[in-house]
Amino acid sequence: MRLTPSRFSAVAAGIALGAATLAPLPAVTSRMPVDEVEVGMRGFGVTVFGGATRERFDVQVLGVLTNVLGPRRSLIVARLEGGPLAQTGVIQGMSGSPVYIDDRLVGAVSYALGSFSREAIAGITPIEEMAATDSTPLLAARRWSTPLPPARAVTRDTLVDVVARALPPAEPFARRPGDVRAAGLPAVAAGRLGALLRPIATPLVLSGFTPEIHDLWSAAFGAGGLVPTVGGQRAGASPSVDDGPPLEPGDPIGASLIQGDLAMAGTGTVTLVEEGRVYAFGHPFYNLGRAQLPMTRAHVTTLLPSLAISSRLATIGPVLGTIDQDRSTGIYGSLGSGPELIPVTLSISAGDRRLRERFSFEIIDDPLFTPILTLTGVLNTFLSWNRDVAPSSTYEVSGTAALGGGYGNVAFGNVFTGQSAAFSAALSATTPLMSLLGNRFGPVEVERIDIDINTYERPRTATLEQVRIDADRIRPGDTVPIGVAVRTVEGVAITNTVDVELPRDVIGSVRLLVADATTLDRREVQAGRQPQQARSLPQLIRALSTGRQQDRLYVQLLASRPGAVVRGQPRAGLPPSVLAVLDGDRAGGDVTRLREATLGEWEVPIGYVTSGSRQLSFTVEAE
Repeated sequence: MRLTPSRFSAVAAGIALGAATLAPLPAVTSRMPVDEVEVGMRGFGVTVFGGATRERFDVQVLGVLTNVLGPRRSLIVARLEGGPLAQTGVIQGMSGSPVYIDDRLVGAVSYALGSFSREAIAGITPIEEMAATDSTPLLAARRWSTPLPPARAVTRDTLVDVVARALPPAEPFARRPGDVRAAGLPAVAAGRLGALLRPIATPLVLSGFTPEIHDLWSAAFGAGGLVPTVGGQRAGASPSVDDGPPLEPGDPIGASLIQGDLAMAGTGTVTLVEEGRVYAFGHPFYNLGRAQLPMTRAHVTTLLPSLAISSRLATIGPVLGTIDQDRSTGIYGSLGSGPELIPVTLSISAGDRRLRERFSFEIIDDPLFTPILTLTGVLNTFLSWNRDVAPSSTYEVSGTAALGGGYGNVAFGNVFTGQSAAFSAALSATTPLMSLLGNRFGPVEVERIDIDINTYERPRTATLEQVRIDADRIRPGDTVPIGVAVRTVEGVAITNTVDVELPRDVIGSVRLLVADATTLDRREVQAGRQPQQARSLPQLIRALSTGRQQDRLYVQLLASRPGAVVRGQPRAGLPPSVLAVLDGDRAGGDVTRLREATLGEWEVPIGYVTSGSRQLSFTVEAE
């Protein structure tokens, strides 16, 4: 059915007419078990099509599906009618709308056939399954397990690909038609239906974000059932003060991810409020397991009818409580105070325009979403602040993540330039958080995140041109001045000197390598010198704070001393007998032979993203 302007007006008129009366709810909430549900039963559902007014729609039971292999769950299949549903079909955002038969609560509207469905056919998650899930032990929070590539190698496409692979897609009710048993429906039709029904997508309200961020979240999280929409925080609403009426079944509700100068929240519908406990959605938000999400009010601004699938647009109101479970059958939480959030402060300045601004927002404390939300906030700041800056801009990023438990701060940062500089710079603030929150040693409490960004419209790049040794005779223990010359993209020559102190036991031929961070990292990996794996949380924190920087050159002193890398730790000057023993263990994969030993490493600050490498050989004379 084509939604012409006249039909769209009819939908809007129907919403306005329905808003005049509040749908009455049963005085006492009794529940109907799924085994009492029969084909042909009629009932009603409650939801909000516009504003904050609950309205009824009609429900007719078509059958009951049972997944006999997967989670062994049931799903009531029904036809929804009334209000705008004939024109819109099942609406994104009505997930959790309670359904009643004989004034008993049956469950929550939660599944749909997807795009281009001609009828409003929905799956209803039984309320007894929602209640049973809420009463079972909490699942451990899911952790980030897929590492992102190095920040300097990331583009939009690689970022989308890695995030999409790391986070699970929205699962259909059954993977295969043969997994489904049905009551009231032919077996073949029921099987096909079970494999087609998927959780209704969750509208994700984004406020303060650029179109590029909308596109990024659509690409990375769309398969997981999150659909970015335009929205915001309701005018005059404080996120921490709620003076509205009591929350009721059928009311819109939000699951907040970000609050402050930026706002982001998934929206759906309340199924049941019982003794301060709230049941909603009827399907997962993102199946996080244990969660700590602010539960907020929501206000429906309008419906967006679509031939593909219609959506409910909303604004986010004040916090009502905390969502502490995100499970396969719904989200669950308690009314009251909201959870503790992680404050993030972004200070950004334009070094060549003398401008500075500060942004503040709070993000949820979650191993999966904390790094991604930090990246989103930083990247959005880049895109909105520097929209008129050339794609070859330069970004200097420095920041700290304050950790609880006496672990102090993790420092991070680097300098980036080029076509993908914004993505690389944003990711540099994300990778340390991902490593910390996904570590294998134990939970980490991030208390706050502070990030300083300096931007330049012109690329700040330089190329290594010359390396020289400023000494005639070199002896063991000498301090040798090494001159390093670079030339910037504007043609300005920069010369630095670094003092290289020779060990007292080195004699003969040695090699001097001067290289940029990327080249040095790549050479070490090729030689088998992978970074040593941290064996404790303090070691991991130190390692995250000591990475090589792209605005510096590094000087290494190398000598021909047979050795090996054992479990990531270089060991030089090993006698032949020890090397023979280690060679016997090489099949285990933890030992790599080395022909050279690194006698020392020094860094040369340049102030520009510098590329290039040079090598010099010289002889250390005996005293």
